Amino acid sequence: MFEKAAMLFLYCETPVHAGTGTSLSIVDLPIQRERITGLPIVQASSLKGVLRAEVERLKGKQIAETLFGPETQRASDYAGCVSPHDAHLLLFPIRSLVGVFAWATCPLVLERFKREMIAAGFSVNWSVPSLPTNSQQAFVAESSEIIADATIVLEEFAFKAQPSQEAKNIADWLATNAFPQSDEYKPFREWLPKRFVILPDDAFRDFTQLATEVIARIRLKPETKTVAEGALWSEEHLPSETLLYAPIFISKPLAPKDAVPDEFKENNEPSVVKVLEFFEDLTKPNSDKPYLDRLQIGGDETVGRGIVKVRFVRPEDVQKS
Repeated sequence: MFEKAAMLFLYCETPVHAGTGTSLSIVDLPIQRERITGLPIVQASSLKGVLRAEVERLKGKQIAETLFGPETQRASDYAGCVSPHDAHLLLFPIRSLVGVFAWATCPLVLERFKREMIAAGFSVNWSVPSLPTNSQQAFVAESSEIIADATIVLEEFAFKAQPSQEAKNIADWLATNAFPQSDEYKPFREWLPKRFVILPDDAFRDFTQLATEVIARIRLKPETKTVAEGALWSEEHLPSETLLYAPIFISKPLAPKDAVPDEFKENNEPSVVKVLEFFEDLTKPNSDKPYLDRLQIGGDETVGRGIVKVRFVRPEDVQKS
């Protein structure tokens, strides 16, 4: 049974394509989605593989195997002690008539996020305002900069702006606890309450299905510079400025005691606290040693996509804030 938990926030700095393979839809290569809600996700297996590869690159194979388990041919030896869950959508950027774009969410997403935070031991001091599914209203903070004549226009759809203190509380909380805290993100943290909007559930779902970024890809014949046969396709991406979250559950190392690195021992015994401290240290900027600042998730690595900024947060970090 897992003894500790944390939250991994992933801020998309480039479009991200965590794909499902081929599709019969108009998009050849769609992104991963939940079956029931249709909302975008990054499946836990994809996230675990990326984390494992980065830990092995930065800290070596022994530490990676202790955390995530041995390679396939030795998988029956012992299990890993770190369990990343699916990365769920929290904020989705949508083009706005004023303010350039809005960070949108909905009551369903916020209630699920709050439930998962509480299950992981976090203290959450805000509540989700009630909004009917078929409403034409949208909650914003009073300082919002995406309102024009009491109306919010996202893509070609209009919603009546409803100022809400709870919307501001949520936006402030996310800016403090979920957004990256490095200096280059200071303007983004300041913009969030001004561009934050809570949409009705159905409207938000529709935006996440119809307002993703679809990119056409081609491969040319070198001799004619025309499209090679079968080499024209389209890919769906989560847009830049999307925010995802993934719960991380941790137990003490399950590897044989003599195979557990000293970093994960306390009084010469495997320790779940040391594993948690390892991840916290791994994701903090440190000029003396490499650290985990960004990940590359999904496909299109060679064309500069899939880059996400990482923030690792423990329950006690939020309680102190």
